[in-house]
Amino acid sequence: MTSQKTNSPDPATTTQETKTSEASGWLRLWRSQEENIRLVAIALVMALIIRIFVAEPRYIPSDSMIPTLHTGDRLVVEKVSYWFHPAETGDIVVFEPPAQLQSMGYHKNQVFIKRVIGQPGDTVSVKNGRVYLNGRSLSEDYIAEPPAYQLNSVQVPAESYFVMGDNRNDSNDSHVWGFLPQQNIIGRAVFRFFPLDRMGFISS
Repeated sequence: MTSQKTNSPDPATTTQETKTSEASGWLRLWRSQEENIRLVAIALVMALIIRIFVAEPRYIPSDSMIPTLHTGDRLVVEKVSYWFHPAETGDIVVFEPPAQLQSMGYHKNQVFIKRVIGQPGDTVSVKNGRVYLNGRSLSEDYIAEPPAYQLNSVQVPAESYFVMGDNRNDSNDSHVWGFLPQQNIIGRAVFRFFPLDRMGFISS
């Protein structure tokens, strides 16, 4: 009686065929999704470029800009206009804390938001509940209440600004720590997108 010997597959050959099949599968998947992956990559790069150079979202962390802006408001901050002209009186600007604020314990990556009151060369003072710009009292229907402090006349130096919160008596601003260097300005608040019931453009 003769016995037949069955040939079993070589394990090494089977493993190699499996690896080849898996590689082929990944290649087919890449080819089928290559265009989509490229589009996603381009979108991510564009989003990063827009955030760095054009606009970015920010939120309001405090009550210092009440009644114009409230804690938790979400804003769009545009960065393009200040490439062509300096910040103007009335602009609401977002900025990195200058050295004076950092010395008070604020982190350099923490951002502030205030309204520009004085530009380079302007004089600013506060007396009898009113803010004076170049000797003239400002009409400010946007503030929470008149300032309850006095400030002797100061002149804004070159490439700097005098900024104040609209909630004058609850704002850590230029009347406390001094002038804002132009280089610290990130951009201008232009649009509130949340909450939805107060969505809209922010006027100077």
